[in-house]
Amino acid sequence: MYRYVHGGDIYSDPSLKCNKDMLDYSANINPLGIPAGVRRALREAIAGCVNYPDPFCRELRDRLSRYFSLPAEMFYCGNGAADVLFRLMTALQPKRTLVLAPTFADYEKAALTAGSKIDYFTLQEKDEFVVTSEILKAITKRTEMVVLCNPNNPTGKLMDKALLLEILQHCKELHIPLLVDECFLDFVQDRENYTLIDQLAGYPNLIILKAFTKIFAIPGVRLGFCLTSDAALIDKLYASGQDWNVSALAQAAGIAAMEETDYLVETRELIAVEKAYLITQLRLIKLQVFEGAANYLLIKTTHNYPWPEKLKKYHVLIRDCSNYHGLSEGYYRIAVKTRRDNRKLIKIMKELVKHDMFNYIN
Repeated sequence: MYRYVHGGDIYSDPSLKCNKDMLDYSANINPLGIPAGVRRALREAIAGCVNYPDPFCRELRDRLSRYFSLPAEMFYCGNGAADVLFRLMTALQPKRTLVLAPTFADYEKAALTAGSKIDYFTLQEKDEFVVTSEILKAITKRTEMVVLCNPNNPTGKLMDKALLLEILQHCKELHIPLLVDECFLDFVQDRENYTLIDQLAGYPNLIILKAFTKIFAIPGVRLGFCLTSDAALIDKLYASGQDWNVSALAQAAGIAAMEETDYLVETRELIAVEKAYLITQLRLIKLQVFEGAANYLLIKTTHNYPWPEKLKKYHVLIRDCSNYHGLSEGYYRIAVKTRRDNRKLIKIMKELVKHDMFNYIN
């Protein structure tokens, strides 16, 4: 039986979906919620749903082009970043794909769907799960695709740009496509120091994956895109699936989202403050916290304490990371939310520790 391995599953237990006090810390969505302009655009787009959506997302790509100061022909839009990811693997058909471990599960899933074998570059806890220069040795002539996540999921760790540039050049010399997932980079205040968007023109082998889902809090709408200067690859993406993969509602939401500059500034400021608060409070509960740059935190308990099970009784979901390749039981991921929600989470966690003190320390 197929098993869902991601966060955000509020549907398996009806009592969660219907509970107004439910807190979903298992999905890394912007805690500010959907921007007002995007809500308005979604409402206004309903009337247009009697027509097929634009299969080329022309207005949306034009808006992205102006936002990133890149030609519209370098953008491909999809039904969420995951849709674009699967299309990329279908289009490129790599025989061997190198991924990080741990990292987002769908890189492996998409590659396997395309018939690829998987190689892992295992990140070490002693290195705080940071990607090191050793990865260059793992990228060989046998490698046909490299996938990196920056910042990585679930660790939240950023990759040094100098190392990223080395990897990019190494891949170019070996004629290997390099896919860099920058979906969570939008939450980082100094993101311009880490993005590879400025390298697209000089490296046709570079593909950057982005999403509206997390940063604009619209996972239910589904909208993502990629950027590449490889025109032939863009054509292959259009040929790799159905034409109407981005709904009229999603296109309208994306166009409106490009105007929400103040919302983005407020988001980054909130995440920085609230993440620092959570780190301090989680460490007071004697949890190991791996500080990252994204809007979530990877934590570890050495006490074998079943946090997801205990918190669910209080209608709180967190992400059990034991199914990530390279991690084991005791690792969890917690999203960063508003101070009100974060205080509620910490209060519940402290009450659980106090109540189960003997089991917690043993």
